[in-house]
Amino acid sequence: MNRSVVMIFAAALAGGCALQAQTNPLIAESKRAYTAIKTNLTKAADKMSDENYSFKASPEIRTFGALIAHIADTQMRTCAAVKGEQKQADAASKTAKADLVAALKASFDECDAAWDSITDANAGEALAGRGQRSKLGALVGNTIHDNEEYGYLAVYMRLKGVVPPSSEGRPPM
Repeated sequence: MNRSVVMIFAAALAGGCALQAQTNPLIAESKRAYTAIKTNLTKAADKMSDENYSFKASPEIRTFGALIAHIADTQMRTCAAVKGEQKQADAASKTAKADLVAALKASFDECDAAWDSITDANAGEALAGRGQRSKLGALVGNTIHDNEEYGYLAVYMRLKGVVPPSSEGRPPM
């Protein structure tokens, strides 16, 4: 191949890659927020010690482990619904860290598949039996919920002297 042909091929390939990256810009932007909270929640669940999974910041609220279970159960239902399925998780029945971390991972696997199933073209489709909620609306709502729950987990971690993942590497205030 002569150099001109290689250059034209390379330019076409680069242009095709750029176009592909822009195929679903709404989904790509929204999924970045999901990926960030997924990272923080996964790290928080791993970082907290086994014995602190039973910790409550005050007597009338959930334990750290119950918050992880709540996140896992909510995600499983929401993300399965986006894919047109009905799934119930049973994380709320678990108390051991290993079981709850596994349930959280399974719920993130379900959500990864849900994010991979939508495009900008089908993101506005209504979920069956979920009122006026769209596929993208359900996934963005899940991300918002995850961020809210992570905020609670971060307080629990701080109370136990554990630096939350989102604060790692930052200088102390």
